[in-house]
Amino acid sequence: MKVAILGTAYPFRGGLAAYNERMAKEMLVQGDQVKIYTFSLQYPAFLFPGTSQYSSLPAPKDLDIEVCVNSINPFNWIKTGLKIRKWKPDILIVKFWLPFMAPCLGTICKIVRTNKHTKVIAVLDNIIPHEHRIGDKLFTQYFVNSVDGFIAMSNSVYNDINYFDNKKQRLLYPHPLYDNYGSIIDKSEAKKQLGLDIHTNYLLFFGLIRDYKGLDILLKAFALLKNKLSNTKLIIAGDYYANKEEYEQLFDTLKIKQDLELHTQFIPDDEVNKFFCAADVVVQPYKTATQSGVTQICYHFNKPMIVTNVGGLPEIVPHNKVGLVVEPNEIAVADAILQFYQEAKEIEFINNILIEKEKYSWNTLCTKIKQLAE
Repeated sequence: MKVAILGTAYPFRGGLAAYNERMAKEMLVQGDQVKIYTFSLQYPAFLFPGTSQYSSLPAPKDLDIEVCVNSINPFNWIKTGLKIRKWKPDILIVKFWLPFMAPCLGTICKIVRTNKHTKVIAVLDNIIPHEHRIGDKLFTQYFVNSVDGFIAMSNSVYNDINYFDNKKQRLLYPHPLYDNYGSIIDKSEAKKQLGLDIHTNYLLFFGLIRDYKGLDILLKAFALLKNKLSNTKLIIAGDYYANKEEYEQLFDTLKIKQDLELHTQFIPDDEVNKFFCAADVVVQPYKTATQSGVTQICYHFNKPMIVTNVGGLPEIVPHNKVGLVVEPNEIAVADAILQFYQEAKEIEFINNILIEKEKYSWNTLCTKIKQLAE
């Protein structure tokens, strides 16, 4: 089949780019002709909260990526839509994650569909954003009207589609494994490569630091454990997309800064395995969520998880099987961390992860997208 993917990819970095590139590689394995149309401008600089939008790594091999989409230029949307329409793919796959992108992505999709051949499938991280803004519903409705069907990555997102459409076909398929962040390395070796003490236990908070991800909950939980867990530190690895000063003030207020390993910058893809392999358990204390790519990195590296009971996280992390699911407050998170260590859960959870991870396949995702298009 001819497959076009519209969305973030190299030279941009992050989970969205990783997802689209990994999906494209799987389509190639299945024998398809694949082309990615990515952004020339994704976010205007004043709207981007991080340090850089761009990857510092070489371009991925064997992928046909065209840098052509300007998210804020309507004339560009028309030009890009006509270009993809002319190429006439059998399927156009669009990863939707933010209402801000709806006018751009929706207009391109509407134009492509006028060729009466291409089916447009939206893969939904979420359809109702974590952080609400004026115009969200109007923009999202515009995008929804421009596609033919949906792949939802969690039950909550699958059900949220009903706010915008209850006629178009949809499928539920969880986020596949992120298996493109390198191989598993020995825990002691990972600690050495990060300059950490090999005899210390480490918790990991990984990913962009945004308020809805509940890092403040984890910091307060960690403070509660100071006198209950000896020889344990918390690694925080990710770029600030929230008020950095507020978190740094919390470090001092809670008197825990000496027990934190701060890597508060974007973690390049080829460094990710060190952080996951050095940790005993990954904590995701989210206040709201639909699903999370971090859980799928955990599965790849056979890493137990402590997650909160929000959105689709309990669907992906069976309680007391591959991790612990708790309420989103510091007491519950602290109790779960304590339980993990006192009951020596690590080996039990890893053995279960090896079985559970088999259900998260890129091959199956790509097959389901084709079935939905047909």
